[in-house]
Amino acid sequence: MNRLIVLIFFFVNVAFGQATLDINRINWLPESHSFWVNEKGNLVVYNSDKLEEKRVFLTKEQLNSIGFQGEIEGIVWNAKQDKILIYTNSQRVWRANTRGDYWFVDLTTKKGRQIGQGLDKASLMFAKFSNDGKNVAYVSKYNIYAEDLSSATITQLTHDGTDKIINGTFDWVYEEELMARDGFRWSPDGSQIAFWRVDATETKFHLMINNTDALYPFVIPVEYPKAGEKPSAVKLGIITLATQKVNWLAIPGDADNNYLPRMQWLDNKELMVVQLNRRQNQVTLYKCNANSGNATKIYEESSNTWIDVFDSSAGKYDGFPCTFVDNGKSFLWNSDADGWMHIYKISSDGKKKELITKVNFDTYFLAYNKDTKQIYHLSSPTDATQRYLYETNLNTQKTKRVTPSQFEGTNAYSFSSDAVYAVHTNSNINRNPNIRLLSLYGQKKIFPKEEDIFVTPQRDFSLEKFKIKTIDGVELDGIMAKPLDFDANKKYPLFFYVYGEPAASVANDVPYFNGFISNLIPQGYIGIALDNRGTPVMKGTEWRKSIYKNIGIINTRDQAMAAKEILKWDFIDTTRVAVHGWSGGGAVTLNLLFQYPEIYKTGIAVAAVTDQHFYDNIYTERYMGLPSENEAAYIKASPVTYAKNLKGNLLYMHGTGDDNVHYKNAEVLINELVKYDKVFDLMIYPNRTHGISEGLGTRKHLSDTFMKFIAENCPAGAK
Repeated sequence: MNRLIVLIFFFVNVAFGQATLDINRINWLPESHSFWVNEKGNLVVYNSDKLEEKRVFLTKEQLNSIGFQGEIEGIVWNAKQDKILIYTNSQRVWRANTRGDYWFVDLTTKKGRQIGQGLDKASLMFAKFSNDGKNVAYVSKYNIYAEDLSSATITQLTHDGTDKIINGTFDWVYEEELMARDGFRWSPDGSQIAFWRVDATETKFHLMINNTDALYPFVIPVEYPKAGEKPSAVKLGIITLATQKVNWLAIPGDADNNYLPRMQWLDNKELMVVQLNRRQNQVTLYKCNANSGNATKIYEESSNTWIDVFDSSAGKYDGFPCTFVDNGKSFLWNSDADGWMHIYKISSDGKKKELITKVNFDTYFLAYNKDTKQIYHLSSPTDATQRYLYETNLNTQKTKRVTPSQFEGTNAYSFSSDAVYAVHTNSNINRNPNIRLLSLYGQKKIFPKEEDIFVTPQRDFSLEKFKIKTIDGVELDGIMAKPLDFDANKKYPLFFYVYGEPAASVANDVPYFNGFISNLIPQGYIGIALDNRGTPVMKGTEWRKSIYKNIGIINTRDQAMAAKEILKWDFIDTTRVAVHGWSGGGAVTLNLLFQYPEIYKTGIAVAAVTDQHFYDNIYTERYMGLPSENEAAYIKASPVTYAKNLKGNLLYMHGTGDDNVHYKNAEVLINELVKYDKVFDLMIYPNRTHGISEGLGTRKHLSDTFMKFIAENCPAGAK
């Protein structure tokens, strides 16, 4: 569940010759270290080896000549890189704009046209070329189509698609919790397509009501399996284009009691499929024959908590968790079964497993260079608030840090598809982002040519890191924001920003603090963000997975016990303590306010899960187990259980169009507070989704409401 909503946009334009290259907006080409950029409507390719030899491969005028008039939102390349699909006119599906229109352009002739003509406007999803470049496949309204590029003939390949039978893409919960969007794959020879089919006919609708956009209210249904409800049945099919026949893979296990989050072609005959059991504490890798459908188990791993087959906090969708090495004889696999997230090499028959990163710290796989045998991974052995690039050689198994020492803090890398170059972004609490293009061989900087300049943020508050140990012996990392005129001899109101669940961390070595609270710091507040046990930081398996069957319990206690220690500081006014969180952080906010009124006097909770039973099955059961097996913990974890204890000041905000954390959570909480005559403030936003951003004036109104409530209930200023 990506409940933490943080939007950061870094725009870095650097002069290069006669042009301006925005290295933060480059898009890597497949199987190379070339990249394309949009320069005022002209599409340009750069080769990282020779940036001065840029090539304009399509001009704005050439695009206009084929009838294209829209915004270029993305490009899909064919294998030979002589044909492209341009994505435009995108529309939102759940979190992202994943449906729209596609235009085909032959880069040799500069001729092209819109594909999918005759289908609904802006209905195409995940269009991609066959490897031979002769066909394009895409999804439209839950069915898969193939289009012959020479004849423009469109062939419908699946015919049963509805809002309940979903071919080639996914329902809400697969996208949200398994990071799955693109639901089909071309075979290497282009003769077949492997695809997911989601059968949601037994999955109940959660009904949202729109009261404002028509004379009469209307219902918006969302397939949404809540905790305790069976998953939608999912199976994998292979379509042969020549016959349009579908062959179903015979994956063992009940289709409605397991998950199939990933698959990938190995060659023209076989695929590898990743299966998770419903509790997500067992993963099985199958090798499947595309013709017979037979599935052979090649590897299995179990856990007494849960297994991560992808890094959900990284926000990457559809990535296959295995990287093949040794000419396909082995693959790399991330696992934290030994107490650290480590990289293993497993033979393709599953009979041999070898630990590659033999270090006592977490190693999160990022990329592999098949020529140098270097495995690149994200690690931070000594400071969990930071991130650094490390490399381990597949053959020698020697590990070393490759991020230079001057780049202290948080480092992120966008690798070229061949892992030879990368865009490197560095920042920390006292340094704005520094972005550069570099060669991974020796970490040689390629662009910009100037020396790295580290810019101090122009903020009206300061940030510092600290550690705090609780009465339970748990040491938490924290980030503290202070006004620039801070006076240690005075007492300040304290404002906690919380999240606390496995999807995100908040105590990060970066140059910003929560947007709402940071606006208040200059007025005379201390802001603090803490990462409790269970957050996805690099402190090992025990830290991250101690929250198993304890969401809402262990994180609430860690935050409160840390707050008790912080309240001992001389410059804290213990009568003015506020807390704010959104989504999972909203749930923690409510739990803290209800259970620890002696600490937290004021709280602002937004879009909170007020009862663990109400959230989706994949996320909730992964971390909490099934309700039937852990009912007492579900009740203990839920803020609504403690609503009767409210003593302080509460502002609750939610959008009625929230398809993630449903507005139902708000109404159940409201009922409980009313039942016990607990007076509180409430702000409901009609038809707004989880981010509460749609509609004119929405964000300003939300911010103004937030600020007004704090000013009245937790006044600013040192005393």
